Amino acid sequence: MGQILTIDPITRIEGHLKIDVEVDNGKITNAWSSGQMFRGIEIILQGRDPREAWIFTQRLCGVCTTVHAIASVRAVENALKMEIPLNAQLIRNLIIAGHTMHDHIVHFYHLSALDWVDVTQVLQANPKNAANLAQTLSPWQRNTVHEFQAVKDKVKAVVDSGQLGIFSNGYWGHSAMKLPPDINLIAVTHYLQALEYQRMINDCVGLLGAKTPHIQNLAVGGVANAINLDDQTALNMTTLLRVKHLLDEVQQFINQVYLIDVCAVGSFYLDWAGYGAGDMNYLAVPEFPTDTKGEKFDMLGGTIFKGDIGGATAIKNFNDPYFRDNVQESIAHSWYDGDWQKHPFEETTEPKYTGFDRNGNYSYVKAPRFKGKPMQVGPLAQVLTSYAVGDKMTQKYVGVAVDTIKAVSGKKIPLAALHSTIGRHAARAIRCAVVNEMAMSHWNMLVENLSKGDTEYFNKPVFPQGEIQGFGFHEAPRGTLSHWVVINDGKIKNYQCVVPSTWNAGPRDAEGQKGPYEASLIGNPIADSKRPLEVLRTIHSFDPCLACAIHAFDPEGNELGVAETNI
Repeated sequence: MGQILTIDPITRIEGHLKIDVEVDNGKITNAWSSGQMFRGIEIILQGRDPREAWIFTQRLCGVCTTVHAIASVRAVENALKMEIPLNAQLIRNLIIAGHTMHDHIVHFYHLSALDWVDVTQVLQANPKNAANLAQTLSPWQRNTVHEFQAVKDKVKAVVDSGQLGIFSNGYWGHSAMKLPPDINLIAVTHYLQALEYQRMINDCVGLLGAKTPHIQNLAVGGVANAINLDDQTALNMTTLLRVKHLLDEVQQFINQVYLIDVCAVGSFYLDWAGYGAGDMNYLAVPEFPTDTKGEKFDMLGGTIFKGDIGGATAIKNFNDPYFRDNVQESIAHSWYDGDWQKHPFEETTEPKYTGFDRNGNYSYVKAPRFKGKPMQVGPLAQVLTSYAVGDKMTQKYVGVAVDTIKAVSGKKIPLAALHSTIGRHAARAIRCAVVNEMAMSHWNMLVENLSKGDTEYFNKPVFPQGEIQGFGFHEAPRGTLSHWVVINDGKIKNYQCVVPSTWNAGPRDAEGQKGPYEASLIGNPIADSKRPLEVLRTIHSFDPCLACAIHAFDPEGNELGVAETNI
């Protein structure tokens, strides 16, 4: 048996995640992913009015608030077989797009870039050379000598002070860091600029959703955005034009900075296209509906097994039985009472903490399965399934990424390189560009529909006596999210959330099949066992968000892991 390394907690994520890996001869040979919190929202919802569920489920997380609201109202609408007005659909889509772009920008620059970028090497950079290089890759107007010099001076002042602030505790000088100083300077400069643009796009969510986080404008049956283009207290053209302006501004940053940076950084780490693939089973659901029934979508979804892109199966609509009938969750290695694998409509949520045991139960995360298989979800799954079914917009931005990598590295990478740690970053940047272009289109659809005199935004739900069931899915920034509700006499009887980080962070099932985090770590190198940077690279590439994936710390205050220094 090799050496066991524990990283607890994994930071630069949301929530509480512990990763154990077994290392032998400098490579990871085994892995365990452990969620360290219990979530009880499902229990809280029992007996409540289904129209209130979206308000509670937003509190599953302080980051992914909007996504749970969307999935919740869709689940109840699905149970009631409701249509919603086109205006409501499009307003929801714009909120979804704004939240997604915000999430993707933050993920690369502020949560994971420092796994690849050595801030201290900025001091060795030449701002003029950095500007010349950046300008050959992109027309971004802020790629100037002045901007790069100002950032170098700022980093120098921070280093000289002896207090690194937001850059404290990084694995600086690690042997796995390969970027030249000028590329490090470009990345750190854009890291700071990204703070402006992630805030800017989040304004779209606040303008349409009344606030963010925890939007206030949803309702089962539509939205609560009263529409009157001549009334300053309602949704009007002034607000919509402000949204359009924000989309335009952020589009430049996404296309000219974010997508380019990911490809430029990735060009120096092409060896990481050989790490982190895992089982290559992918699940994504369609998103951005363009009709009232949820049957037509601008973003496609489906499943891919064992990396067979040519064998992709589409998920077609909000009622697709292929999705509805094939989702189950296992608790064979989770801290819950029982040992079962059940469909969400039949599940229970009864915590039973028994201590951390790698050979037994070791996580509060359940283990979702689709057709009995663990599935990776997230931007990589969405990009691959969309590409497989011929989505032109996705194919266009995949081409941009390939061309940029070739311009920097001189190498043309195959599509198969996306099955990797670095591929997840590329896919997220590609998806961000696609979502922005889609948002522009949906903004035009909304304005065009309003110009026809259609101002409808809500259909009243009516709950029947007896029992009904519904499910709602959403392709959230971190991947496929679904809510499942059983309603009896107008009250919630059972409610389950199968969320992206549950799919990815789940433990083994009864058959011993590893979850995607665990499988993706096998074979990864470890250059320094005291500074396991490579573990962080692969785990961060999924963008973990554990609050909604897991179901409070150990109430007895027991030590659950050994702390490692990382940021």
